[in-house]
Amino acid sequence: MTNGLLIVDKEKGITSRDVVNEISKVLKTKKVGHTGTLDPLATGVLIVTIGKATKLGEIITSLEKSYQAEVVLGLKTDTLDITGNILKNVDTNYSKEEINQVLQSFIGTYNQEVPIYSAVKINGRKLYEYARNNEKVDLPKRLVTIKKINLDEIRQENNQTVFKFTCLVSKGTYIRSLISDIAAKLKTVGTMKNLRRIKQGKYTIYDTCKLEDIKNNNFNIISINEALSDYYTVKVDSTLKFKIKNGQVIDDIYGHDFVLFIDDEAIGLYKKEGNLLKPYKMFI
Repeated sequence: MTNGLLIVDKEKGITSRDVVNEISKVLKTKKVGHTGTLDPLATGVLIVTIGKATKLGEIITSLEKSYQAEVVLGLKTDTLDITGNILKNVDTNYSKEEINQVLQSFIGTYNQEVPIYSAVKINGRKLYEYARNNEKVDLPKRLVTIKKINLDEIRQENNQTVFKFTCLVSKGTYIRSLISDIAAKLKTVGTMKNLRRIKQGKYTIYDTCKLEDIKNNNFNIISINEALSDYYTVKVDSTLKFKIKNGQVIDDIYGHDFVLFIDDEAIGLYKKEGNLLKPYKMFI
């Protein structure tokens, strides 16, 4: 079985699940997942896990992400992006200085409201199900961190200010919500026009391949060893290999929070607990 990661440049107009389904067909395996949904409108880095690497989903999903976003100020939709129904449409005219000042004010951690059109579950139902049924629901808030944010471009278009920015954010950050919050601080409304994920963890847009390439068998799968190469790595001998393969708890003699044990391939990622190392993700 194929095990590893595929770094895909998701195109516009398809879902992240569509990408997974196509890869599943090409590789003839159902054991395929992804590590961070991109809406159909969004493009860019989608890390797909295959085989035993599906166990890395939790780790990769938690990594910080970089995005390039385009915003229309003065336009509000029910989905907070350009695909939604228009709720408000007014003229706006903001300067580079005004926008940049507000963008910089978002650096740090804040409580962000989850958008109604999202797959977050409340009482066992996804939020977008409430939205489609016109049911009211209290939207949850989550602490997110904006690590970097930069204004890239600004212009006037159809009597409205349109700008692009790049940001580095923590897990769980909704860029649509960030844009809405930025607009509110500018005392207007705003909608996401375009979104491109350019980085997740150590993988950038330059590491990606297109879905069409994958269909034509023109792709490179990143091994679990390579995917976890940032972790402290120990090559096992026969005695240690036996212990790791059997999921035994071992004494911590390495002094690291995580230790990756490998033979020719990754066997297990262990996590430090007190003076011991315990199985965290196993690949046998």
